[in-house]
Amino acid sequence: MKIDKIETFRTAVPLIKPFKTALRTVHTAESIFVKITCDNGISGWGEAPPTVVITGDSLLSIESAIRDVLKPALLHKSLLSYETIFQEMKTALVGNSSAKAAFDMAIYDCLAQHCRLPLYQFLGGHKKELETDYTVSVNSPQEMGEDAESYMKRGFNVLKVKVGKDISTDIERIREIRRRVGNDVKIRLDANQGWKPKDAVRAIRKMEDSGLEIELVEQPVKADDIKGLKQVTDSVETPIMADESIFTPKQAFEVLQTRSADLINIKLMKAGGIYQAQIINSLAEVCGVECMVGSMIETRLGITAAAHFAASKKNITRFDFDAPLMLAKEIVEGGITYNGRKITLPEGHGLGLGHVDIEGGASVGGPL
Repeated sequence: MKIDKIETFRTAVPLIKPFKTALRTVHTAESIFVKITCDNGISGWGEAPPTVVITGDSLLSIESAIRDVLKPALLHKSLLSYETIFQEMKTALVGNSSAKAAFDMAIYDCLAQHCRLPLYQFLGGHKKELETDYTVSVNSPQEMGEDAESYMKRGFNVLKVKVGKDISTDIERIREIRRRVGNDVKIRLDANQGWKPKDAVRAIRKMEDSGLEIELVEQPVKADDIKGLKQVTDSVETPIMADESIFTPKQAFEVLQTRSADLINIKLMKAGGIYQAQIINSLAEVCGVECMVGSMIETRLGITAAAHFAASKKNITRFDFDAPLMLAKEIVEGGITYNGRKITLPEGHGLGLGHVDIEGGASVGGPL
């Protein structure tokens, strides 16, 4: 089963409402879709959204990495020697984790189809149903409270709340959300690197003392400030989750070895795909640290790949897969299905995708 053809396409789908964090505001879900076709007729798909403020990857850099590096290196290689292919991807270029992730998804899609298994079963098959949280973007306390209440009424009982702008206002935001949703809804905070260590400790302790019942706080400090991350982790009762601090297994090892975080958020776009994500999860599991699998602003294609990975592993206990619910339209058929907060994995082989409507995107590029 050799790679016979590699194609990429640009897509862009508007969001229902702008997605705002401490790092960026997104109005449109842009992505590069990758399609790998093998000489036996099997085709696999992957997706890479550009997130320059997080991964450093743009649409142009993703396209260039695939066209100029990965395609020449991997065309006509046998996917049945996939360990060799993943090692070649790792050494072919530094960084470019989003391009690698898209290629990785497409490879795993092909492999699971070849084995006539859904990808989550190919990877371990721990479960086939998940429950996602729903993200509340950074806005005024009143608007965030209204959004949180509307998501709760839609059946979401875990809210991921974006903070990290101004601590006093952030606390007002959480108080307003808690007032509107009551105590039966879990609240997770994501500061997206927006606080300094001492400020984070002060803010989290104040929330603890106020009885706001925060389940966890994600990436309170700058990604490279591991000492600051550990300072926060050691100084508060609320569990602290590392996100942008961990792209690679080596970075995961450092955080785990120093006990700088209580939890890890794995994203395929950071890890460079499922192959590396499995290593990070295994390291965390050995250390007794649970993982969440999250995502960027992606279509159902990328989220389906992440969900297959997440469902396959026991140590992955939290899921942040709400991005497709934020899109104004859907351009991918098949894949995961939503029933409110509940997600069901498809039983089709590989990712279990149906039709991928490349022309349905607002901005379309042709194949390489």
